[in-house]
Amino acid sequence: MELIITEKDNAARRIADILSEGGASVERRNGVPVYRWGGRRCIGLSGHVVGVDFPPEYADWRDVQPVELVDAEVVKTETQENIVAALRSLAREADSAIVATDYDREGELIGKEAYELVREEADIPIERVRFSSITDREVTGAFADPEELDFDLAAAGEARQIVDLMWGAALTRFLSLSAKQLGEDFISVGRVQSPTLKLIVDREREIEAFDPEDYWELFADLSKDEEAFEAQYFFEDEDGTEAERLWEEATADAVYDHLRGASAATVESVRRRTRTDDPPAPFNTTQYIRAAGSLGYSAQRAMSIAEDLYTAGYLTYPRTDNTVYPEDLDERDLLETFATHPRFGEDAESLLEREDIEPTSGDKETTDHPPIHPTGEFPTELSDDEWEVYELVVRRFFATVADPATWAHLRVVAAVPGGETVEDCRLKANGKRLLEEGYHAVYPYYSTSENYVPEVEEGEELAIREVRLDAKQTQPPRRRGQSRLIETMESMGVGTKATRHGTLQKLYDRGYVENDPPRPTKLAMGVVEAAERFADLIVSEEMTAQLERDMTAIAEGEATLDEVTDESRDILKRVFADLHESREEVGEHLRSALKADKILGPCPESGHDLLVRRSRWGSYFVGCDGYPDCEYTLPLPNRGEPLVLDETCEDHDLRHVKMLAGRNTYTHGCPQCQAEAADEADDEIIGTCPECGEEEGGELAIKTLRSGSRLVGCTRYPDCEYSLPLPRRGDIEVTDEFCEDHDLPELVVHNGDEPWELGCPICNYAEYRARQVAQAIEDLDGIGKKTAEKLAAAGIESLEDLQSAEADTVAAEVQGVSADRIREWQAQAQAQRGASAD
Repeated sequence: MELIITEKDNAARRIADILSEGGASVERRNGVPVYRWGGRRCIGLSGHVVGVDFPPEYADWRDVQPVELVDAEVVKTETQENIVAALRSLAREADSAIVATDYDREGELIGKEAYELVREEADIPIERVRFSSITDREVTGAFADPEELDFDLAAAGEARQIVDLMWGAALTRFLSLSAKQLGEDFISVGRVQSPTLKLIVDREREIEAFDPEDYWELFADLSKDEEAFEAQYFFEDEDGTEAERLWEEATADAVYDHLRGASAATVESVRRRTRTDDPPAPFNTTQYIRAAGSLGYSAQRAMSIAEDLYTAGYLTYPRTDNTVYPEDLDERDLLETFATHPRFGEDAESLLEREDIEPTSGDKETTDHPPIHPTGEFPTELSDDEWEVYELVVRRFFATVADPATWAHLRVVAAVPGGETVEDCRLKANGKRLLEEGYHAVYPYYSTSENYVPEVEEGEELAIREVRLDAKQTQPPRRRGQSRLIETMESMGVGTKATRHGTLQKLYDRGYVENDPPRPTKLAMGVVEAAERFADLIVSEEMTAQLERDMTAIAEGEATLDEVTDESRDILKRVFADLHESREEVGEHLRSALKADKILGPCPESGHDLLVRRSRWGSYFVGCDGYPDCEYTLPLPNRGEPLVLDETCEDHDLRHVKMLAGRNTYTHGCPQCQAEAADEADDEIIGTCPECGEEEGGELAIKTLRSGSRLVGCTRYPDCEYSLPLPRRGDIEVTDEFCEDHDLPELVVHNGDEPWELGCPICNYAEYRARQVAQAIEDLDGIGKKTAEKLAAAGIESLEDLQSAEADTVAAEVQGVSADRIREWQAQAQAQRGASAD
């Protein structure tokens, strides 16, 4: 039997479908899908199924000094035990194996991990296939000509793993322990993450330090035969260059008065020229992220969509530095494929009319993967986001084989004679008109706006219709958006095409940045300031850029894994030497930054600061910094992690709060406003309480809680705790329709265009519980794929594992998950399994 190993299950399914010509069936080994046909089996991994870590004796943060991790042994651990078990089982039955993981540094390392697992079970031939798109042609071609694993390339990826583990674990522990910030609120640093954070913080410092200056600009509407156009006043600066800004108000007023007193300006010069607007280069990863960003996609989301489209066979591999199409790409043939497509056919046909199809090229040419382009296989079912990204890539390919655009430019300079206090005043107007659409006809993502200026001749007089004087101020530098940050990281050598977007996402996840463009929190400023002051190598882009160069050297056989990791250990020892004497100062600095991020504003009872606090049970609330002398508190929602915003309530002078809850993130607003609104709201009775109505007279009412949550609850609370959840947002309408089973009115929630017919609240909740019955770890609320992988690495792979686990033990092993959260999932699993049994 021949065993084929891919990086993910969806790639395994796709490759099996191609090689079996649609004849593959699926079976399961240890719960893992395995695709079979003839004498072949194909299994998909889940990325890395083997990771690097320190031995268990280093797990306790309090018993192990962070500096001890620098020289600690690094061991390999199985992070996906069910997949590893399935792979081992298949390996024992195989006569040969083929590694078909993605062709890049990480893919080669994942392939090497699979290679070693197979080798432990069977001494069989193992080959490697490489492709840049999962299409019939490329996959069948790759399997017809297998190669050997590139162990040097895999070693480069392994070096990155080890160095990132050492730097991240050792420094994260040091800073977190120094600041006494443990649990899931630990302070995270990393080899690539920290220099990237410094980029964002440095720009914020520039913005904060910026001192605006006043200046003035003048504009006049000129007209010829009733055709008006705008012209701008300018003058020659001391160095002979054109300048439009006037820095003295008196001068600006004098020019303004002089122009207002003039009735006409005489055309001094007319210059006409034609400019060629070349099509863009093919997409590499960075430029793709930038283009997707202009459509509103975050870097992480853009890459996630592109990877899904690649796995489905519609795009080439999206992680590439290349901007030059390979010689074996037949652009005309690919265009002919699109000529039959109902959406793209007309544009493809117009491009095929060109005699010579010569694509554009950028300044980077590599041999691993081509630029990102469509494969020619057409998608059938895509989400709106996937379709928008797919069309972007298709049209970028079209643009690279299209004609340049042509613009006509017209520059007109007119003059008004000077007076006693003002020299001659010159006005300029720049018009442009699109003569030939060229690539813009097939790539509508760049602006083609025109500016009209009529044809005039030198010596002509133009009437002055209106004169405007605009008072302005210089503006601070703009924050870099995600795509611009990734471009900057690329230019500095920080991170790789495969990691930069994930690095930014980590900064969001850890609460270091908010909004887009990313803005640093006070904690981020504090971490960077502490690093600069006590150990600037932590945030040095040169150190991390050097490691990227070292990893390239490993891949090219010019350095070894041990040489590079030993060098990083030496650097890390120097960092700890700098930090050792300053531990208390570092901790105090970080605690101040953490506190600043949690301040909402003044306490209405004591005047101390109100802060976001956390209870011993893990829930968040607003409490007074004057506790225990002042016990004033305000509730916060019980779902999500609070982030204090800059927006301030006009009534209470408190900053608003946003609750970070993944896709369900929402703005809670001013906690005091929410509490007061709940206090003032009248409960709306809708029926009899099914628990105590008959005996005690309890009634069900729609209630708004001080935390902002809403529910249907018994009026006899706390004696009767019967309640049903309601949506947090939207207006709730109580209709005249009643449920036959529960004699309760049906509810409708109005939130947006389409009303949500919630129906009977009891029936609705029963249906919700049925939908939420957990069959696997991933079904529990709040557990996504990444969290499930972390839990699996800690031995929690099923609901039974979860319910029998010690919450504190699991929390100590799983980064970013508290013991309280584990207990919530255990209770949820128990309740849902009970519901399933009912």
